[in-house]
Amino acid sequence: MTNDQLVDLIDDLIKQPGESEWIEFKHNFHSENEIGERLAALSNGACLRNQMYGYLIFGIEDDTYRILGTSFKPRKHKKGREELENWLSTRLNPRIDFQIYEFDYEPNCPLVVFIIPSATDRPVSFLNVTYIRVGSVTRRLQDFPEKESKIWRKHGKPFEEEVAKENVSTSDVIKLLSAETYFDLLDLPYPSNQNGVIEKFIEEGFVQKKKGYTITNLGAILLAKNLQDFDTVNRKSVRVIVYTGKNKVETEREQIGKKGYSLGFLGLVDWINARLPANEEIGKVLRTETRMYPEIAIRELVANALIHQDFSVKGFPMVEIYSDRLEISNPGAPLISPERFIDGYISRNEKLADIMSFCEEKGSGLDKVIFYNELYQLPPLGVEVTDNRTKLSLYSYKTLNELDKKQKIKACYQHSCLKHVSNEKMTNQSLRERFKIEDQNAAIASRIIKDTLDEKLIKEDDPNSKSRKYKSYVPIWA
Repeated sequence: MTNDQLVDLIDDLIKQPGESEWIEFKHNFHSENEIGERLAALSNGACLRNQMYGYLIFGIEDDTYRILGTSFKPRKHKKGREELENWLSTRLNPRIDFQIYEFDYEPNCPLVVFIIPSATDRPVSFLNVTYIRVGSVTRRLQDFPEKESKIWRKHGKPFEEEVAKENVSTSDVIKLLSAETYFDLLDLPYPSNQNGVIEKFIEEGFVQKKKGYTITNLGAILLAKNLQDFDTVNRKSVRVIVYTGKNKVETEREQIGKKGYSLGFLGLVDWINARLPANEEIGKVLRTETRMYPEIAIRELVANALIHQDFSVKGFPMVEIYSDRLEISNPGAPLISPERFIDGYISRNEKLADIMSFCEEKGSGLDKVIFYNELYQLPPLGVEVTDNRTKLSLYSYKTLNELDKKQKIKACYQHSCLKHVSNEKMTNQSLRERFKIEDQNAAIASRIIKDTLDEKLIKEDDPNSKSRKYKSYVPIWA
């Protein structure tokens, strides 16, 4: 890589929310063993996060991400009488072809970057111990068996290509899968015979020609007339639970989807909307009812839960309706940082996403959800991520005074993100419009902006600007 390419790479990496499973910053050298452990951990982390490479960078302060430069010279460094690169390489198993670059980020500011290939068919170990990054901490992989099993499974077939039912006839395929739904959704002419349907299904990966025909998980999860006909996807049915209050103490109703996602999606969204509380709007003449939550936001969130779930993790997509909120969750942790949901898009199920494009705009992220969330004057979108599940929540209406400090900061950050992806900038005025703050109370918006700046979620677009009135702000990663 050229010096300019390396500088561009560093600029991209420091825009990430921070250290992660596949990125680590260090100021200076500590020990050879520490580097070996990090190489193994970052390779394994890159595999889990579907990244081609992991990165270990020296010369950047890990708390502030300030570029300071480093005195570390790995090309000249030796462990005993052995060159460092060879010493590391021979102690990694399997051996991975990591690259070391020493370069000047700017004059008198040397950096070092280790570019580490993702683990492929098994976890990478150093001195016979496997490691993984958990957030910004390096841990032994054996303490996280589910992460380890995911790496072992990576070399196998994607879930979508695995067998759902094999050795079936042409008539069985037509009986089990809804061909009419597929051709209607994509606005394609229906073939004149069953062979035409089968040919299209083979082209799309729904069916494979072997001894008879094999229906894939992709075909089953999307087009099954009844998911219970397929053991491999039956447990991935969507579940909707309606509770009577703000907790799980009393269940009012529960519904389990039986159809493939393409067949059942619109009916699912309608069923959810019919059970949501309504707000009453009183106009000059008519009294009308409006749903508590924007339907288009619900549609996008449900589609995301279906498309971005991790099929290798136990569990199913779930929608839970409480008196004060709506929670939509799916198995698996996301492939991108939650802070970048609004502008980033990586799907672990590309074929599924392509076919389901009728129900969400691929690449739109959550900008549409946040736009309508603000339009309805709702609290900020809630995001909660664990190792095994991702949950997004819509909350019922609250006045600005009813929001706590953390909610105000989160709403301010999401507003800045929405403005940024719309090629605009957040200002005091735009935030007042978001919260319906009157002009004479501009100081309230200023306080929220200051609190969000203090949390390092946003930054001034032009730090050199002396005008307080016309200051604008962008997300910290922009």
